[in-house]
Amino acid sequence: MSAMRASPLKYALIVFLAGASYGVMATTVKFAYREGFAWTQTAASQACFGLFIFAAVFIVRSLLGKKGVKLTPRSVIRLLGLGMTTCTTCLLYNYSLTMLPVSVAITLLFQFTWIGMVIQIATTRRAPKPAEIAAALTILGGTFLASGIFEADLNPDLNPLGIACGLLSAISCAAFVYLSGKIETSMPSIQRGLIVCCGASILALIACPDYFVSGAIQAGIWKYGLVLGFFGLFAPVILFGIGTPHLPAGISTIMASSELPAAILISVFILQEPISLLQAAGVVVILVGVVISQLPNLLQGAGRQRKGGLAK
Repeated sequence: MSAMRASPLKYALIVFLAGASYGVMATTVKFAYREGFAWTQTAASQACFGLFIFAAVFIVRSLLGKKGVKLTPRSVIRLLGLGMTTCTTCLLYNYSLTMLPVSVAITLLFQFTWIGMVIQIATTRRAPKPAEIAAALTILGGTFLASGIFEADLNPDLNPLGIACGLLSAISCAAFVYLSGKIETSMPSIQRGLIVCCGASILALIACPDYFVSGAIQAGIWKYGLVLGFFGLFAPVILFGIGTPHLPAGISTIMASSELPAAILISVFILQEPISLLQAAGVVVILVGVVISQLPNLLQGAGRQRKGGLAK
């Protein structure tokens, strides 16, 4: 019984780690851009190398006698669609970066924290709990600070198409987190992820049809593709698949907000980029928001421990 009671915190931590894995992507993409690779090539690399990693693990597991489950056309279509959803987020966000300052694009993407709550209300007809609302508002405030939008020299005539793409990336991100907890969650993680990455690769190669003949792989994008494929698809697809079925959609998107603090910390330590006091404060505020979302579970756990101590 104690393991079952502790499960909300455990699954919340898994989703938190899934969101944090995305944080590696920003630094990796910056390195790829420095070498002259296009945003469509980096997106295609993420999808194709994610597929490669899943396929390699699936083959090894099969050779060890761990077979997958029988697939139905319906389950394959649903999982392909899930993969296209996460690839849509990548494409829209990367495209918005070509038209908007990074701080604006990040701020727009992170609207997925409250969009996930809207999805929860629409699908369950249940109003969010006070802790969920407080956490979402806190994280949004932290996002504005951490993104650096208050310190950026913004053009008042921001590209409307870029803004639309940024907001759509937030919607598709929230949709992916929600659907990760609903679609074929009982299927073995590696087999499930393999099909999800097939869907992501299909859409990515539509956006970058000359990927394999462009010479990008021979030019060295493969090393970035391996990192993006692992941290942008392999790890989050598995972790979201494990954690989100056990959490409300609003909590899942709140926990996934760990992406921005992770991205900032990695850029500081790997790229040696400076971090302002406002950005540091924003990281702290986002983490405080995550803790607020878990306060009910933390308080319940503390209460059970006190009762257990009194009983002894």
